[in-house]
Amino acid sequence: MSLLKKCLVAGTALVVAAAAAIGGVWYWASTPIDLASDQLDVTIKPHSSVRSVTIQLRRGGVPVETRLFVAMTRVLGLQSQLKSGNYEFKRGVTPYQVLQKMARGDVNEYVATVIEGWTFRRMRAELDTNPALRHDAAGLTDAQLLTAIGAPPAPHDSGEGLFFPDTYLFDKGTSDLDVYRRAYRLMQVRLAEAWAARAPGLPLKTPYDALKLASLVEKETGRASDRALVAAVFANRLRAGMPLQTDPSVIYGLGDNYDGRLHKRDLQTDTLYNTYLRMGLPPTPIALPGVAALEAALNPAATTALYFVARGDGSSVFSNTLGDHNKAVDKYIRGQ
Repeated sequence: MSLLKKCLVAGTALVVAAAAAIGGVWYWASTPIDLASDQLDVTIKPHSSVRSVTIQLRRGGVPVETRLFVAMTRVLGLQSQLKSGNYEFKRGVTPYQVLQKMARGDVNEYVATVIEGWTFRRMRAELDTNPALRHDAAGLTDAQLLTAIGAPPAPHDSGEGLFFPDTYLFDKGTSDLDVYRRAYRLMQVRLAEAWAARAPGLPLKTPYDALKLASLVEKETGRASDRALVAAVFANRLRAGMPLQTDPSVIYGLGDNYDGRLHKRDLQTDTLYNTYLRMGLPPTPIALPGVAALEAALNPAATTALYFVARGDGSSVFSNTLGDHNKAVDKYIRGQ
C-alpha cells in the first residue's frame, strides 16, 4: 500500500473514530438521567468549578458522568457560564438540558410575601412556616433577631414596624435571617426617602416617629384615598395636644386579651398603647406600614379636621368639630 493510501486510511479511521466519539457523547448527552427521585432540588455553590458542579449534582441525586459532562461543557464553551443557585430537576432531564439550565441560571426561586398592616409577630409566623427557608431565627427574641441581622437596638426591644412589607425571592435553603435583613434594610431606605420628602411643620421629631404614625395610618385606613386625611387628623391632634384615640393601637396593646371586639372596659384599661388614656404617639409602631402609608404620614392632607368615623364601606367621614363628628357617629355607627 502506498504511503498516500496509508495516510488516507489512517485519516479516515481518525474521522470515523472522532465521529463515533462525538456520536457517543451526543447519545449520552441526550439520554435521560436516572434521577434518584421524580423531582430533585440541587443547590450549586458559588465559584464552583465544572468538576465540582458534577460532584454536587451527583450528591444531590443527579448522577452525571464527570468526564463527559466536563468535556461537553468545554466543547460548548460554557465552563465559565455555569451559575450557582438552587435548581429543580425532574425525571426525564438529560445531561445537555442540565448544562443549558445551569448556563441560563434558571434557578428555582422561592417566595416570601409580607403584607402591609401585618404585625411583626404575624411576619415571623409566616416566615417560620415557609418550608423553603432555613429557620435560623427560630427561638430568638425580637431583640436577638435584630442583633443577628446587624440592626441597632429598638425601643422596647421591639421589631414592630421595622421591616418593609414586600415580596422577597430567595433560593431554597436561604436563612430566614437573610429575608429579615433585606426587609429591614429596605424599610430603612423607604423611610429615609419619605422623611427626606416630608412636609414642613410636622409634629414629628424623628423618622421613628414617622414610622409610628405611618403604622396607625396603615391600620386605620380602609380606602387608599383616605390615607392623607387620616394622617392629617392625627397630625392635627398631636399639634393640639389631644389624645389620638385610635382603636387599632388599643387593640395592639391588648395583645392576646383582645377577643375580636373592642369593649368599653378595653378603652379604660391602661396599656402603653392605649391612646385614649395616654397622650402622643404609641411607644412603637403597631404594624408594618407600606410605602403609601409612609408617604401619607409625612405629607398629610391640608385640612383642619380633628375627627373621623368609618362609614362601613371602607371610607371615612371627616369632621372639624365634635358636634359634626357626633352627628356622623349617630348616622354611621348608631344608625340614627
